[in-house]
Amino acid sequence: MAPDWTGGNLVHFPGKGEAGDMMDDNTILVQRTVRSGQSIRFDGNVVVLGDVNPGGEVVATGNVVVMGNLRGVVHAGAGGNEKAAVYAFRMQPTQLRIANHITRAPDGEEPGSPVPEIARIKDGMVIIEAFIPGPERQ
Repeated sequence: MAPDWTGGNLVHFPGKGEAGDMMDDNTILVQRTVRSGQSIRFDGNVVVLGDVNPGGEVVATGNVVVMGNLRGVVHAGAGGNEKAAVYAFRMQPTQLRIANHITRAPDGEEPGSPVPEIARIKDGMVIIEAFIPGPERQ
């Protein structure tokens, strides 16, 4: 079992044969906002029920899902996984990394997408686009 780097905010999911069958065994749920100076590091997927504030950091070897504003540093696919992605209700990171690719929010622009967004690697570049649920997503 991976060490708990969540500051004690780790939620355990049900075992096999229950609702846990739909979840990856290597996913943690952080039920708080990640504030400046705080860092969440996990070998797997991280779901944050809150914001990631400027100065806060989330690093995961898998996907990162932020159910709020992403305004800090996020690194998905930290072990080199280029299939990892970052999902957020509002994507305004100070720095965004996926595997070995690094990007940041443009200067002077006030992003304000009315829909959740996804950041992923496409054709060797980090792209951020509207998240479209369902089978039409590619």
